Amino acid sequence: MPYKISGALNDQARVIVIKESDWSIESSTQESPSDYEISALVSGTKMIFARSSDGAILGYGNMTPEEYSVGFSLWSWGSNTYGQLGLEDQISRSSPVQVGSLATWDEIAGGVFYTVAIKTDGTLWSWGYNNYGQLGLEDTIDRSSPVQVGSLTTWDVVDAWYHTLATKTDDTLWSWGYNLYGQLGLGNTTDRSSPAQVGSLTTWDKIAGGYVQTIAIKTDGTLWSWGRNDFGQLGLEDIAHRSSPVQVGSLTTWSEISSGYDHTTAIKTDGTLWSWGRNDQGQLGLEDLTNRSSPVQVGSLDTWDVVAGGYGYTLATKTDGTLWSWGQNTNGNLGLGDVAPRSSPVQLGSLTTWDKVAAGSYHAVATKTDGTSWSWGQNTYGELGLEDTTDRSSPVQVGSLTTWDSIVGCGYQTIAIKE
Repeated sequence: MPYKISGALNDQARVIVIKESDWSIESSTQESPSDYEISALVSGTKMIFARSSDGAILGYGNMTPEEYSVGFSLWSWGSNTYGQLGLEDQISRSSPVQVGSLATWDEIAGGVFYTVAIKTDGTLWSWGYNNYGQLGLEDTIDRSSPVQVGSLTTWDVVDAWYHTLATKTDDTLWSWGYNLYGQLGLGNTTDRSSPAQVGSLTTWDKIAGGYVQTIAIKTDGTLWSWGRNDFGQLGLEDIAHRSSPVQVGSLTTWSEISSGYDHTTAIKTDGTLWSWGRNDQGQLGLEDLTNRSSPVQVGSLDTWDVVAGGYGYTLATKTDGTLWSWGQNTNGNLGLGDVAPRSSPVQLGSLTTWDKVAAGSYHAVATKTDGTSWSWGQNTYGELGLEDTTDRSSPVQVGSLTTWDSIVGCGYQTIAIKE
């Protein structure tokens, strides 16, 4: 996992990596460090951060990777029946509460009633519901606070629903948890309570876990799927389940993916949007309610940027910063000011400042380019973070902070990291 230096340094900052033995300079850079990355920290080295203008040292010495890696604090709210908020209890929250005091979190993902996250040191942590072993802790015992999964420091990307998926820095793919339909990709339907490698390939790039299916992109841009397929959500032109990865078509131009409850959406490198699977709520955005078993283009635009699928609905942003939604809308989760479903993309307002977006079961969350956080949809457990349990049918700001980095709507809870 890259060690990122960002935020605190100005344009004149210098990043120096030095040898631990004699403090001699191993490497130095004066490139703009607004998001400078060291892809691998050589064993026995340290880092110093200094402003070249006056030489003031911002950080140095015998520091662990967590201390000299700039991470984020972790926050949670919403349903907490199984301890999925990580707050050492089972009390739901209707506003953001910090999980512990560490500011070393880097990647987050939420399943239904549980959470998984990666720290800046590459370690993997999990907590919440564990009936299928989805926490990866070699048992089926729920946890109400973060517990480390094994001892490895090479975890890179993670995603979850009722099963958990993760890639390591060597681009291998690992899975564990619920496996009734083969969604773990291990060639069988046996649940796992600890990470198991999917095949032996080192070419996995992006992963998306749906309810009981998995979608992934390899480093060569090919698209792969496995798991449940009764609505054609695997995109393989049939409705047969798969228990190991199968390539979707032959294209090498897939860029972004998202897997909802029973439907899949993806963006190609040319910016076009594609969808397939269940469509009873219009969640495919194809202006009808017909299921598809292979990828179908949504409209003709080539400006799609990020996509997220929930329980029968879809959210997406375009490269111009606009936000769009379609599908089921029972709780106002489309953010359009009503509860009417849509079968094609509809823009939320007219703003061009949307940055990241995520879909929970029936609620949606997003961040803007100014670092603010917004939410809408179902709020039965306080998952919108608005200090009440009233549903919203249009975006409402969560507090007044402008330091939110990323946010995940998962099941009936929300997880976020901020500076």
